[in-house]
Amino acid sequence: MAVRIRLTRVGATKQPSYRLVVADSRGARDGRSLDTIGHYNPRTDPVEVRIDVDKAKSWLSKGAQPSDTVARLFRSAGILPAAK
Repeated sequence: MAVRIRLTRVGATKQPSYRLVVADSRGARDGRSLDTIGHYNPRTDPVEVRIDVDKAKSWLSKGAQPSDTVARLFRSAGILPAAK
């Protein structure tokens, strides 16, 4: 099973917020997840990002691959090293 760390959309119509979840990569975007490791709200000023660092590092060490957006959020939080 290929495991990804990705965003799942929650919130009302035209007012999105997102959860950072660990899920099977073959599943639907808002489908069943294995674990929730944080949330991301791009509509606030400043942008609100909360990540459980211990859970994120644990899943990364188990081989979970972050999506491009989640990798960007992890870099800004210091979980992943900065891009070259």
